[in-house]
Amino acid sequence: MNTTENRYRNNGRKAVVFGAGKIGRSFIGQLFSRSGFEVVFVDISKKMIDDLNRHRQYKVVIKSDAGDEVLWIKNVRGICLTDTVQVISELASSSVAALSVGQQGIPEALPIIAKALILRREQLGDAPLDFIIAENMRNADQYLSEELGRYLPRDYPLEKLVGLVETSIGKMVPIMSLKDFEEDPLQVFAEPYDTLIVAKCGFKNPVPEVINLAPKENIKAWVDRKLFIHNLGHVTSAYLGFRNHPESLYLHQVLDDPEIFKITRLTMLQSADILMALYPEEFTSSQLMDHIDDLLSRFRNKALGDTVFRVGCDLYRKLSPEDRLAAPIKAAISLNKPYDLIFNVLLAAINFRATNEQGEYFPADIKFFSETLFGINHILRNICRLDLKV
Repeated sequence: MNTTENRYRNNGRKAVVFGAGKIGRSFIGQLFSRSGFEVVFVDISKKMIDDLNRHRQYKVVIKSDAGDEVLWIKNVRGICLTDTVQVISELASSSVAALSVGQQGIPEALPIIAKALILRREQLGDAPLDFIIAENMRNADQYLSEELGRYLPRDYPLEKLVGLVETSIGKMVPIMSLKDFEEDPLQVFAEPYDTLIVAKCGFKNPVPEVINLAPKENIKAWVDRKLFIHNLGHVTSAYLGFRNHPESLYLHQVLDDPEIFKITRLTMLQSADILMALYPEEFTSSQLMDHIDDLLSRFRNKALGDTVFRVGCDLYRKLSPEDRLAAPIKAAISLNKPYDLIFNVLLAAINFRATNEQGEYFPADIKFFSETLFGINHILRNICRLDLKV
């Protein structure tokens, strides 16, 4: 344990993390564990849970051009989501909780969370519980408040007892090869970036002492910074890179093309201009330019081995109205700002056909491909919800 981590002691603190996937283990779980919390993962995968309970530790391999660094994450265990009685019991007595299951997994977790909140109130009275929402989605707190409220009694004081803490998740975690997975199913690869940006005002309890936690007053601006610059820049390099270099597997390979690098940077700058117009008090031009150049350096991290396929796939989600391309375009239209470069990326996305290392498409994208047969305007209108025509 290093000198920073020496400041943290468990003192009976427990963090329940829904989702033992890549972000859950490499980011959320490891920050809580290194900060002195016992980490209890809740996941649908019985094998993952069995492995966690057998070893009670796992490793995060930090990938950078300077070489690999291994972090051993200890004091962890797991519960299957289907073991609802135990999940409810653990969550009801937890110090803090986190949600990192992906948007598709949230509906399955909500009824269990609601039952745990009811039990917690019976056992502990009006003791609030904070949920760190480690999901890349806009207005996540509002969405969860509305959905969670469906499963709680009408007189349950949700706003008083449940902190719904939005985040901006900036950590990049690549798809691991089958060989790496077979070598150690619990290990996970990640980049060195380790800052967890959270909504300061979302907590009902004092902000927990967690390594690399960065509370922000205006979290909406920081969520949009992630979406409008990081996510947008990431897919820009993938979609334009695939269009020009369909044979390239890795993101760093397409960014080695000076023209792809240049257009990606210019597209990110165009989106940064939209972002500054939305939040004039939050960011400066020089801050966002530095952020863009840092991101481009991170995108080119060869050791991370991030693929064009991983960054670009899941087209229904990535072209949806509140995601990385349609959202800044909508904002640009309302602000009367240029968005031609971003729109060019969206058009390239419609023709994105990258496959994984096994030559397979992302499953949901196969249905998306069939929708493109109805034309670009069909995609713009029905998937992006943009009132534009080409």
